[in-house]
Amino acid sequence: MSDDQGLVLTSQRTDLIGRLRTTLARRTEGRALALLVVVAIGAWITEPVVFTSYDVTLGRIALIGLVALGLTAVILMGELDLSVASTLAVAGVVMASIDNLAIGILAALVVGLVIGAANAFFVVVVGINSFIATLGMLFFLRGLGFVLSDEQPVRLSNIEAGISFGKPLIGDFTPRMLIFIATFIAMQIFMTRVRVGREFYAVGGNRQAAYDAGIPVRRRIFTGFMISGIVAAGAGAINTLERTAADPTAGSTVLLSSFAAAIIGGILLTGGRGSVFGTLLGATSLGILQVALTLSAVQVDVQNIIIGFVLFVAVITDPNSLRAVVGSARSYLRARTAPQPQS
Repeated sequence: MSDDQGLVLTSQRTDLIGRLRTTLARRTEGRALALLVVVAIGAWITEPVVFTSYDVTLGRIALIGLVALGLTAVILMGELDLSVASTLAVAGVVMASIDNLAIGILAALVVGLVIGAANAFFVVVVGINSFIATLGMLFFLRGLGFVLSDEQPVRLSNIEAGISFGKPLIGDFTPRMLIFIATFIAMQIFMTRVRVGREFYAVGGNRQAAYDAGIPVRRRIFTGFMISGIVAAGAGAINTLERTAADPTAGSTVLLSSFAAAIIGGILLTGGRGSVFGTLLGATSLGILQVALTLSAVQVDVQNIIIGFVLFVAVITDPNSLRAVVGSARSYLRARTAPQPQS
């Protein structure tokens, strides 16, 4: 082989490695994939029934994943929605309180849209920080759910429909799983192929630049919160159907799990980076983990501790966080090793 051919091959190999590094740097799902592998192996060793009772596992993944997919639209723009769990509970209570099942489901979805629009109003128009605005909404909706239900579970008027909803519809897939899959596909297309969805990244990446580029930032924030609200309300309707009753305390563990799924999936809390597919990986990891812990008779409070620890590890292992820590450590070492001025 001539020297010229060797140089060409070396150059091609270098370009391939460079493109591979660039691609990996742009992807954000690495932590979620690593966690999924670790959790799957651990579950297979300790509780292999997780994979044989996959209807239970997939059902849990679907509940966490649905709420997390809605949150993805909000977090990508650098905002937070802490009211999703309460939205789930209130939507379920509203749905169960209406005798006509179809109208009840429609009313629950409308409630989700209204809550999302109200959150966006406080954030965009009033100017309240999204953390504070949605935290207040969380407490308001939690109290509203107890008032509407008289602090008691509200049973569906059509219990047979709820029982039928929990049965497999296509193969071994229940309606909850199919709705989750359809929502994932719709969100993936919306965030990657639709202009409005792609603009969410611009809003989260650099809001002022998005304004300067003519993107209707306020409208996009309204859209994101309304997506989060209607998806959480849909999850509440699904949960009520499968349980044949609405519980005002429903979704108490969903908030932490759904946020963890999104963050573990690689979504940056300050916005502008992440993917729907990463959220799916994060929800799958946490769903398997929760089912395995439940089958191992681990208490819910302990499960929350474990999920919180996993979320903490995911945050501190973010490349940006690691670079910041390394930079701080280097600055500290330079300051310690620098020669001191003579007095």
